[in-house]
Amino acid sequence: MLLLLFSSCNPSPRSREENSGTAGTAGAGSRSLAGQDTDSFQTDGAKAPSRPVIGFSIATATFIIERWNKDLKVFSGAAQELGADVIPYLTAGGTREQVAQINYLVNRNIDLLVVIAHDTEAIAGAIKQVRDAGIPVIAYDRLISGTPVDAYISFDSREVGRAYGRALREAAPRGRYLVVNGSLHDFNSFEISGGLHEILDPHIASGDIILGKEIWLEEWSFDEALEKIDGIFSEDLRWDAIACGNDAIAGAAIQLLAERRKAGEVAIVGQDAELINCQRIVEGLQLMTVYKPIGKLGSRAARLALAIIRKENYPPDLMLENGSGVLIPSYIEKPVAVFKDNVDVVIRDGFHSREDVYRNIAP
Repeated sequence: MLLLLFSSCNPSPRSREENSGTAGTAGAGSRSLAGQDTDSFQTDGAKAPSRPVIGFSIATATFIIERWNKDLKVFSGAAQELGADVIPYLTAGGTREQVAQINYLVNRNIDLLVVIAHDTEAIAGAIKQVRDAGIPVIAYDRLISGTPVDAYISFDSREVGRAYGRALREAAPRGRYLVVNGSLHDFNSFEISGGLHEILDPHIASGDIILGKEIWLEEWSFDEALEKIDGIFSEDLRWDAIACGNDAIAGAAIQLLAERRKAGEVAIVGQDAELINCQRIVEGLQLMTVYKPIGKLGSRAARLALAIIRKENYPPDLMLENGSGVLIPSYIEKPVAVFKDNVDVVIRDGFHSREDVYRNIAP
């Protein structure tokens, strides 16, 4: 259980000091919001109107993957062009660390909070208190569960799973499949799994595909994936296809296959189009990755944030239920399946350079 983040739900109108730069840690000067009185957000006198300030919270064991750094860069650049400042806060850690991040950001008098949730359920109590304090919240990439949020923006995770299934079915129409799902604490993991099973289940029922094993990870963790997949391979190495929750997990599977001299012999899919995985695709070690055009998502999220702050209309693509009893305005972008023959899509978008993708391939 999380402690309540605030003791008051009736903050006074907020003014702010100048906000710029990147917050690395909360620092000794930040105040704890737990146990504050009703004056928590009051300041000493009104100031002239200034640029809106958006807090961006990322607390995840895998925040160092290039995916999040790219999202943050695109979002921050787009928000600044639209007339807002962004305070990004990235730390490795779990829900406790994310609550501390939010604590810090709210004390910087932000106008809106964007959250990539470490645990989409456990963070709900803290998010409720933020919204009760009058600060809108956008759930970015991962849909927060159990409490209303002002908006959710992400890619179609169920379509990611379908792309997995279609790619693996084409590469290995018959055989034994291993499924290594992502974090149990991420809504997207279940959506990906659902999309994958939409494609595979009829063929499992017919007997063409044997689902030899399906596991879930506690976190989006390369190390955890390495340990668990190693245990599976030690008992059984007869796999024709492996569906991995993301590219880091796929990387763990490929490393373990390489140690057993079987790299390139098993069809492997992942998501996020990490550079090393794109390299493995052109090298023939990974079948496919799902590319998410982060430029579109990040810039759209910035426009959405400013529309919410300015109370402008910004129609959603659809409304989704998140277990709160309230339908959430949702903005969903389409992912792209990337194989060896269309890997140039990530190059054309500027996601990776041609030199980097083909670095290990002889001219």
